[in-house]
Amino acid sequence: MTPPTCTFLHLADVHLGCDRYDSPERSKDFFFAFQDVVRRHAIQKRVDFVLIAGDLFEHRQIQPGVLNQAQLVLRELKRAGIPVLAIEGNHDSRPYGVKTSWLRYLAEHGELILLEPEAGEEGLQLRPWAGGQGGYIDLPCGVRVIGSQWYGSAAPKSIEQLAAAIRQLPPGPERVVLMFHHGLEGQIARYQGALRYRDLLPLREAGVGYLALGHIHKSYAEEGWIFNPGSLEATSTAEWELSRGAYCVQWGEGPPRAELVQDYYQRPCRRLYLKAKGRETPAEIAAAALAMAREVGPPGSGPEPVVELRLVGQVGFAKHELDSRVLQRQIQQLTGALVVLFRFEATSLEIGSATLSFEEEEQRLQIEEKVYRDLLSSHAHYRKRSKELAQLLLDLKERVLEGQSEAEIYAHLSSAFVGEED
Repeated sequence: MTPPTCTFLHLADVHLGCDRYDSPERSKDFFFAFQDVVRRHAIQKRVDFVLIAGDLFEHRQIQPGVLNQAQLVLRELKRAGIPVLAIEGNHDSRPYGVKTSWLRYLAEHGELILLEPEAGEEGLQLRPWAGGQGGYIDLPCGVRVIGSQWYGSAAPKSIEQLAAAIRQLPPGPERVVLMFHHGLEGQIARYQGALRYRDLLPLREAGVGYLALGHIHKSYAEEGWIFNPGSLEATSTAEWELSRGAYCVQWGEGPPRAELVQDYYQRPCRRLYLKAKGRETPAEIAAAALAMAREVGPPGSGPEPVVELRLVGQVGFAKHELDSRVLQRQIQQLTGALVVLFRFEATSLEIGSATLSFEEEEQRLQIEEKVYRDLLSSHAHYRKRSKELAQLLLDLKERVLEGQSEAEIYAHLSSAFVGEED
């Protein structure tokens, strides 16, 4: 008999209460994203259930307003008759030795179903959810959903115990979902402690057909059964380019079909790269930055963007000579940005061990030429031609700063030595 199609929304890493840039409005973005994605893709589509695979909250200890944000959305789902199944992530898990958490509070008040395995003498145990507690639940749509916890470095061992506990469950729906808050290796750089794909295979062998992951703030899917939606909103500027959203899942006969949805409220983010060549004054850098800001556009009808200006390359002045606060205010006026971030990532021009700051191009060139001549004169092979070669080095540097290709620079260098022997 063909099973009926079951639909659900898979969320993770909502991070309600995320406080960034000392901006209350930016903190509200995480609530608006949560509320909008639920309204559009759970309530309007009348899904059978919603999964939250960890990190509903940013902090273990939350403010009353953040709890209220969670309750507002969860109560909308409750009124629509859509159950919410959740697990704890590393951000909202209970501290060691503490028996309760804010997710437990929400579960005790009927706002969501918190699925948690129990620690037994021989490993993890999964009891059916009843009376507000349990490790798994069989839903009327014909899907069994199993919970887990944040295991950290003990995740590989916990997977083996979970797989063993799943095999011991009584017969039930063939379609099995497991929520697990952990990352898979190879998905994001510089992430320590990620699981290997083979670490997860015991779960598939135990019958898990949809592994609902969280933790990494980038969406990815593997082999048709592992799914991670990513965070709903970017929690840092490093995440701006990451794909993220929520998975709308349809599961009938055969494997689940998951579609990543991203059409919900998200604050726009704009990054401006300004590359300095070492010859500009602070005023010229500021003017160039404002010209780039004008391209972002004037304030519009939508949410104000978060704008980040990154100054890269080389500068011939000290960092304090550029008044970044004034520049940020000017960019904010031009773009209507909610927040303007400034990253001074340029390096100062250095000669030897001394950092030089010059306002006059001619003075800078004279000093650089003298340094080159001194270096060349110290070598017997180049001493007689030190002046000529110093000019050539200055010329080559300017061509590099102007962005000429390697082929053009090589051609110029070759022409300078035409007729000479190696």
